[in-house]
Amino acid sequence: MNPLLHTELSLGAQTAYSELFEQTRVFELERLAGLKGSFGRRNIRGREYAYFSFKDIDGKLRMAYVGPIDDRINALIEHFEQVKAPKKLAPVAQAAIALGCTAVVPKHFRILKQLGNYGFYQAGGVLIGTHAFVAMGNLLGVRWTQANQTLDIDFAHAGNNISVALPASMNISVHDALTSLEMGLLPIQQFGGHAGGQYQNPKDPELRLDFVTSRGRNDEPVVMKDLGLTLEPLRFMEYSLEGTTQAIVLSREGSVIVNIPAPERYAVHKLIVHGLRPLAERPKAVKDLVQSAALAQWHIKNGQQEVFAAAWADAVARGPSWKKHATAGRDALLQRYPDLASPSLWEMPPG
Repeated sequence: MNPLLHTELSLGAQTAYSELFEQTRVFELERLAGLKGSFGRRNIRGREYAYFSFKDIDGKLRMAYVGPIDDRINALIEHFEQVKAPKKLAPVAQAAIALGCTAVVPKHFRILKQLGNYGFYQAGGVLIGTHAFVAMGNLLGVRWTQANQTLDIDFAHAGNNISVALPASMNISVHDALTSLEMGLLPIQQFGGHAGGQYQNPKDPELRLDFVTSRGRNDEPVVMKDLGLTLEPLRFMEYSLEGTTQAIVLSREGSVIVNIPAPERYAVHKLIVHGLRPLAERPKAVKDLVQSAALAQWHIKNGQQEVFAAAWADAVARGPSWKKHATAGRDALLQRYPDLASPSLWEMPPG
């Protein structure tokens, strides 16, 4: 009998999560309130100009030129001062964490929050990888656990890289600073100079932000010239970008709504990519199986086998290569977790 890889969150924790989700949604409707930064004025040759200062993803202080002071800019500054409340969600998030919800480390949260401020999630960006898995646990009302102490990895530890998948057709308009701020978005600068879809903070080189997308007809990187971003194309990624859902990522500093893969599709996708890992990435390959197993267990325990089976059927129907990799991943999963061999997970009911 395989041990369960999750424990149910208490009713109090689940209620706190739901309340935080709704408060975050309301808070983000007034997007300007979520921006951390400040307006400043400079007098140049007798005329006043407005600037907006904020810390970027790499921790550096940026200053965006907004424009010469006029009625439109004064109205924006006045509105910003009225609505800004950067710590409004922090106490609610801290209460949810105290009750058992899983948080991400602050430096990871700040990056994910900043991507939201740039409009990445609004434009269709999807958080993938273990950060999505952690967010998924809170959404499903569970805390991921390692009941079996012989496991050689911490399957819910996010490590040092954050992965965000972007549709190749995604469009983030690069507005002037004033228009961006009026929309509640940070004035986005180019991410240029980060080859291969990776963005690193020089002060923290181990922390990496990966931008990926689904593979087209070839392995050529997808370049988003307006943003200076190069997206790394990955096989089978399009499967995770279909039918996404929303969850919140939380830390003691607050919360942010992100797009994540549907749990059942995340689990099946982990099986598909399991066999693509080179030998040097065996720990990641094991993590693929454990995360997939944890989600499969949740679907069984909550009577959602048909949802899982539909996601599986969709994957194996996409062609010989899809079926080959998915089946190999399932076989590896069942060797490790034979209790998951239930036909209800892998076969659609008749009719």
